[in-house]
Formats: sequence, structure tokens, C-alpha cells
Amino acid sequence: MEQDVESPAVTTRKPKLPKQAREALPEQLVDQVRAKRKIQRYVRKDGKCNVHHGNVQETYRYLTDIFTTLVDLKWRFNLFIFVLVYTVTWLLFGFAWWLIAYVRGDLEHIGDNQWTPCVNNLNGFVSAFLFSIETETTIGYGYRVITDQCPEGILLLLIQSVLGSIVNAFMVGCMFVKISQPKKRAETLVFSTSAVISVRDGRLCLMFRVGDLRNSHIVEASIRAKLIKSKQTKEGEFIPLNQTDMNVGYDTGDDRLFLVSPLIICHEINQNSPFWEVSQADLDKEDLEIVVILEGMVEATGMTCQARSSYVTSEIKWGYRFMPVLTLEDGFYEVDYNSFHDIHETNTPSCSARELAEMNCRARLPLTWSVASKLSQQGVLEPEGREKKSTTTLVTQEEGLEEQTERNGDIANIESESKV
Repeated sequence: MEQDVESPAVTTRKPKLPKQAREALPEQLVDQVRAKRKIQRYVRKDGKCNVHHGNVQETYRYLTDIFTTLVDLKWRFNLFIFVLVYTVTWLLFGFAWWLIAYVRGDLEHIGDNQWTPCVNNLNGFVSAFLFSIETETTIGYGYRVITDQCPEGILLLLIQSVLGSIVNAFMVGCMFVKISQPKKRAETLVFSTSAVISVRDGRLCLMFRVGDLRNSHIVEASIRAKLIKSKQTKEGEFIPLNQTDMNVGYDTGDDRLFLVSPLIICHEINQNSPFWEVSQADLDKEDLEIVVILEGMVEATGMTCQARSSYVTSEIKWGYRFMPVLTLEDGFYEVDYNSFHDIHETNTPSCSARELAEMNCRARLPLTWSVASKLSQQGVLEPEGREKKSTTTLVTQEEGLEEQTERNGDIANIESESKV
């Protein structure tokens, strides 16, 4: 069998560029380096959270909720504990039965028909272990039987029966919950591999698609979306992986889904959206992640199921839409899941949603208002203001003259009266 042998590579040290040359590198190279950088996800595409808990000192808290701890264990550990618990229980009670026979002296009177043992046909530890298994599992072959001349054996039989029932309920319950967990149901809930940004009804919207591959539906399905992005407050505090809610129809009820066929979830980029002032150029430079969460109850079992996925910056396509997947056939609708992830390019402005809203607002302004504003800006309406100001000044002067004339007339009347 031939094997490829790698030849030792000769490493040549590249000359270090001077500082001026490094600063003069084109921005395209910087963008390429950023694109090749490994993306650190908060939530992976399969829905698993990429977070590991370390330095947990209060490990006793896991034992306080031992049932959940056993359910959360991996299958190999769960099966090992399942077998171990039953084996240890059988061994302990088998040793107890052997100890009773040893203390009573039953092992010394094996084959003596005049002696009444605690358990018939118990002649050693192996037979005591088999009797323990028969008692706890309620098999009862009928060969080894407890007698009524052994009160300590009757008490041990009661204890083993009760504790055996508790062990059966606990371990079988753990296995049942482990098997019936709805995690595998989330495998048939699919999300589109990319999210898109395009114009819908005159407004920029961020959209992604969800679908259910099974014929049994998710009851009371609801969708949520969160923006994961580090931020720094005005006071200088750095908040890593800050979570911001994204409205996907909470106000209108569109977040509650009837997931019979694939649906496109839409987030309108408005004043309350974190993407309000983000343009296409700004989006390429952002380091963010959008986590989407689909929740609902499994129709067959009634248990709550949750499916998760995420979209990083490179998976958000600006200026694209999803291809239609639903077609009308003869008497039914057919979903083509081959086109579930397909997108096509569409005309979309590269500006931010705020700039687009301002442009639409200016386009809807009345012509008279716009002309008047233009004239006022250019100073054409200033003469009219001056005429108004001069008219006001003349009226004020005339009113002052009339008041002065009235005062002069009053003074003249007073002087004539004093002379008389």
C-alpha cells in the first residue's frame, strides 16, 4: 500500500515591510483578511450554543437536581448508570440475604430436612444474588422461596420490594424522558442558510425562511429573533455579546405561525430596529450575529420543542429575495424543498433605511411647500418681509402723531379755561 510522504518544506522568512508600506496597504486586502477570519458563533447553525461553563465551584447544585442531571447526560453515560444502579442494588440485597442465612446458620444445615431455613435452596452467595434478582424483578421461579420462620427475612423482603419499585420508577422515568425528548423533533424544523435584505412595500426588510418537514405540525408555533453584538455604553462600559430584541411581528401577531408550509419571516427596519442606520457598506464591516428561535408544541406528544439557528454578517445577503417554493397542483399545494435555500438578486438601494425614508419623505412633499422653502432658502422672499416691516413702522409713526396731537389739544383747552 503506497503512502504519500511529505517532503520537508523549506521555510523562507519574508522580509518585514516598513511601517509606511504597511499603512499604505489597500483596503481590499484588509477586507480579504476580515473575510478569511474565523467566525466565532454564539449559536451554531444546528442550534447548539457555543458556550462552555468553566470554573464551576458549586458542583453540588447538580446533585440537588439529580433527575435533570441524569437526563442531560450523554447516552453512553446514561446507559452505564442505568446498568450500574440495578447491578449494585441486586448485589447489596443479595449480600443481605446471604448475611441472614450465614447468621442464622442456614449454610451449615444444607441438606438437613429437619432444619427450616430462612430461604429454601439458598446455599451460597450466588444463590442469594439470584434470589435478590428474582425478588426485585418479581420473576419468582419457585425454586427459592422465603419461609414464615424468618421475620428478619420478611422485613428485608418488604424493604427490597419498596426500594426496588422506587429504583424502577426513577430509572425508567429517566430513560423515558431521555427517549421522548423533543430535541430530535427540531431536526425536521429547517431554517434558510442565509438571510436577505430587500425592499418590501417601500421599506427595507430583513427576512429569513423557516419550514417544517413533517406532516405532523407544530402547535402554537412562535418565532423570535435577537441581535448578538458587543457594545460600549456612553460611560465606557463594555458589554460583550449584548442581546437586542428584533421585532418580527410581535405587535401585529405575525410572530405566531401556522407552519404548514414554509414561511418567510420579515423584520421591518424602522426607527426601532438596530439596523435603522446601517447601509450595505456598513453591514459588511459589522461583526454581529442574528439568533432566531422557533418554539412550539409537538402535536404527537404535546411537549415543547425549540429549534435555533443563527446568521452572521457573511450570511446576510443585501439585495436578494427568496425563490418561491409553493406551487398549486391538481387539488393540492406542493412544496419544493429543493428551492428552499435559493435566493435571487433584486433591485435594492444600498443606503440605510433612514436615508431611504428621508428620500421617500422628500418625494411626497407638496410642490407649493417645496417651492416656498426653496425661495426662502435663496432669499427671494426677503423683500416681502422688508415691505411688511416698513408698513409696520409707518403705522406706528402715525399712531404716535395722533397721540401727540390729542395731548396738545388737551393742554390748549386747559389754558383757555384758566384765563376765563
